Amino acid sequence: MSSTRAAQVEEYGWTAVSCDSQQRAATKPLTKPSVRQLVKDTPLPDTALVKDAMQYVKAELPAHTFNHSMRVYYYGLAIARQHFPEWKFNDETWLLTCLFHDIGTIDKYTQDVFMSFDIYGGIVALNVLKEKGAPAPQAESVAEAIIRHQDPVKVGTIHSIGLLIQLATQFDNLGAHKEYVHPDTVEDVNQHYPRRQWSKCFSSKLREEIGLKPWCHTTAEGEGFPVGIENNTLMEPYDGRF
Repeated sequence: MSSTRAAQVEEYGWTAVSCDSQQRAATKPLTKPSVRQLVKDTPLPDTALVKDAMQYVKAELPAHTFNHSMRVYYYGLAIARQHFPEWKFNDETWLLTCLFHDIGTIDKYTQDVFMSFDIYGGIVALNVLKEKGAPAPQAESVAEAIIRHQDPVKVGTIHSIGLLIQLATQFDNLGAHKEYVHPDTVEDVNQHYPRRQWSKCFSSKLREEIGLKPWCHTTAEGEGFPVGIENNTLMEPYDGRF
């Protein structure tokens, strides 16, 4: 673990960035086209913490949710490396964020827990990662990103890992921000981690949560959120792959 607070901010993705997409566009316009970034050229971090976390989430998540988490990892790295290289974080922290970001959607938490899936999922990730030896600033970064990954506010700031998980999940779930990821990257990532009817599965899960927990944070995205996921035309050609 880095020894200074400034080093920890950089290592674990704590740099503050604006929540306002228009403000970001004004200060960081898209000046170059996306290029393909393949899975084979993006090796996973080879650490004991990643191996333990991977084993944990594979035992907890259904296959379609695990695949979504991995797609988000690769899409997010493509977005950050090509368009926001000033966002500093280590790949291990980003992978842990992706692996755990939907842990709160598993059936036992949907049906037995009253808290919203993103908020409860952040708590689960925080506790599990600390138990597995993650440094507190890293575990807290992962938890904060998960808790805020469905936060639609446009005022204030968010940390870079938190914004990146928003952008990458919006891309996979809604087809948003398509200019940030090259089509060849999408094709390659879906070959390695097929969608397995993800659009239908996730929209159904959100409706289940809203039905059981009408107070949940998912409602902040608006009534059209599950519909937008169902009608993700960008990813429709890949949805039938298993």
